[in-house]
Amino acid sequence: MNITIRRALAGDEGLILSFIRELATYEKLSHEVVATEEHLGRTLFCDAPKAFALIAEEDGEPVGFALYFFNYSTFLGKHGLYLEDLYVRESARGRGAGKALLAALARIALDHDCGRMEWSVLDWNAPSVAFYKSLGAEPMDEWTVYRLTGASLEHLAKGE
Repeated sequence: MNITIRRALAGDEGLILSFIRELATYEKLSHEVVATEEHLGRTLFCDAPKAFALIAEEDGEPVGFALYFFNYSTFLGKHGLYLEDLYVRESARGRGAGKALLAALARIALDHDCGRMEWSVLDWNAPSVAFYKSLGAEPMDEWTVYRLTGASLEHLAKGE
């Protein structure tokens, strides 16, 4: 078994979308996926993308992906790397693809002088929590994520 990591390229939209849908099914959030291959192509493979993806392959067969973007820490005065999605197909888990994706992201973060790498994980996802802790990641228990979407986002934008 040979795990390799490569940057996602134009033409990978269908593969990435399949990984997103598999992840959403695992997280019991399939009903929230509205992305299309067109959305992914327009945002990931445009002239100035703001998000990026990596593909994990085992013996040349795609088995997982990571999607990330850069944010900024005012406290550190440095950019950070935010991992939006990490997914490895169930049939390939436990063979190093997840760790290889995270290691590649860590190298990207360091290459871009990032001060940290962060992501969110669902509280009930015990296997992922244990995996992340085994790598030295620490939970940010004192923080709560807030989100504005849909009508609430539109109302705020209009000053309502």
